[in-house]
Amino acid sequence: MIIELGHFFLALALSISIFQFLLPALGVKFNSYGMMRSASIAAFISFILVFLSFLSLVYAYITSDFSVSLVAKNSHSLKPLIYKISGVWGNHEGSLLLWVLILTFYSAAVAILGRRLPLKLISLVLSCQGLIAAAFISFILFTSNPFIRLFFPNIEGEGFNPILQDFGLAIHPPFLYLGYVGLSVTFSFSIAALLIGKVDTIWVKWVRPWTLIAWVFLTVGIALGSWWAYRELGWGGWWFWDPVENASFMPWLAATALLHSSIVAEKRDTLKAWTILLAIIAFSFSLLGTFIVRSGVLISVHSFASDPSRGLYILLLLIFFTGGGLALFAKKAPYLKSGSLFKPLSREGALVINNIIFASAAATVLLGTLYPIFIDAINNSKVSVGPPYFEAVFIPLMVPAILLCAFSPMLSWKRAVIENIIERIIAVFICALFLASLIIIMNDGSASAFLGLFLGFWLICGTLYEFFIKVGIKSSFKIFIQRALNLPRSAYGMSVAHIGVAIFIIGVTVSSAWRIDIEKPIILGEKTIVKDMEITFKSIKRVAGPNWNADRGEFEIITSNRDKHFLYPERRFYPASQVNTSEPAIMSGIFSDLYIVLGESNDNADSYALRIYYSPFISWIWFGILLMAIGGVLSLSDRKHRLGYDLKRV
Repeated sequence: MIIELGHFFLALALSISIFQFLLPALGVKFNSYGMMRSASIAAFISFILVFLSFLSLVYAYITSDFSVSLVAKNSHSLKPLIYKISGVWGNHEGSLLLWVLILTFYSAAVAILGRRLPLKLISLVLSCQGLIAAAFISFILFTSNPFIRLFFPNIEGEGFNPILQDFGLAIHPPFLYLGYVGLSVTFSFSIAALLIGKVDTIWVKWVRPWTLIAWVFLTVGIALGSWWAYRELGWGGWWFWDPVENASFMPWLAATALLHSSIVAEKRDTLKAWTILLAIIAFSFSLLGTFIVRSGVLISVHSFASDPSRGLYILLLLIFFTGGGLALFAKKAPYLKSGSLFKPLSREGALVINNIIFASAAATVLLGTLYPIFIDAINNSKVSVGPPYFEAVFIPLMVPAILLCAFSPMLSWKRAVIENIIERIIAVFICALFLASLIIIMNDGSASAFLGLFLGFWLICGTLYEFFIKVGIKSSFKIFIQRALNLPRSAYGMSVAHIGVAIFIIGVTVSSAWRIDIEKPIILGEKTIVKDMEITFKSIKRVAGPNWNADRGEFEIITSNRDKHFLYPERRFYPASQVNTSEPAIMSGIFSDLYIVLGESNDNADSYALRIYYSPFISWIWFGILLMAIGGVLSLSDRKHRLGYDLKRV
């Protein structure tokens, strides 16, 4: 009965979402206050209904109700509780329901926090959100219904994809969807502004925090996905330019460009049309990611579905919202008033170049991701575009972008005088050059490693130098503290985020340049030397988990200072799904990770395939991304970026 109620609530939410789309739009057209106010009420009701529907599916998973087809296919009675819950969104149908739940949550949040906004603007924003919700709820109900019953229930369930049974992946999709779907709000604000024909200070001050929220969640979601892949897939890497990885990276690049563009729109009242265009493109990339994951046009370990009919529906949604948004932009953008002019050598100019670079980077990722689809459609032949393409095209684009990150905050608005900042540039350059050269000389690194280190130190030195200039490095200690305390949190946020980017670059550079890979067969008692560590294969034994059996190896690690550690990699077998997996064992540290993967046994029962990866500074990659997200949260906490800000004081 509960599952039927969930189905009913979702169908009812579709009706409410249609009303949320139609009534406010008609209210704006006929200037009806009551019809426009109905948008907020409909947004609340729609969220409550979808939330109840989602809870009913969660209940079915927790209670192992295998009369529900989705539960029977994606769960098992012996599965741990956390993975029963995460199994709700570990499949196509359930993940779409989570997608819609987050969408209606954002709509309700906009309705609550946007009460001080002009009524026409907030009504059109919620109307657009209602249209998106109605489209996706229809998709669920008519092509991807999660509430279908089985006439002959499975007693135990068919199990869950073993590689998805990991804490990192349990929380990765919700964060990623909070980022994906958050960009729908900026899209809706842009469509509303185009329909009204007015992009003013109020609009900019509301688009930027919503973009920042989506960007933070998207950053954390991508980091969690990378962390999961590193810990679970057994290849010792953090990024592989997989099509689905790219699907989340493209909206992140567009959102990053949108954040920087909105700074110019807010400070200088210019680039407003470009900001609107970026908001449309960012959400379009989110829809494209949804299409790639669920259409089956590209094969990936992350893919949810391979049903062409579902892919066609999402493709039509992508064409409708992207094409409609771009058509409206083409019609209305020429009438948007442009702000003040600025010189190329200015902070605005640097941010424009930044936008061009990020837009170009997103285009290169888009081309590399979709090229195999086009070739397959034209020639019916399979091709792949892998890391060599992206490393050859994407990385050179990022070099000037990183240089600008440290350089642009030194420039003044409207027009900068190069003589005023030349001393800072030289100081930052010398500092970065010295630190990068020192590390390369000490560790015998390559030219590419030097470039990566230089860019990382350039950004750290430039960010810190500019921060200390702002707070008065030459002033007294008392004045220094006062200025530091009075500095806006958005300034701290920018500095922390940029330093996070720098630490990320250093982590990627060092872990790639000085990584050690070893693949070999190994027998019990055999020793292997990696860097300054002695690794001994001590034993192997059979162990049982809640829904798996495993061969667990014991490896003793003795470091150069004679410290002793033990790692226990496993080779697991899941009876329900008849799948074998390797569970790596990782000894993580601040400066290096030791990563051991136990493979299959050879003819000799005591001989096993072994992979060992030594990755220096790889943990800096995720620490840098975490700092980027913390910087975004700090910026969001600034009063001028806080949602619900009193418009009378704008």
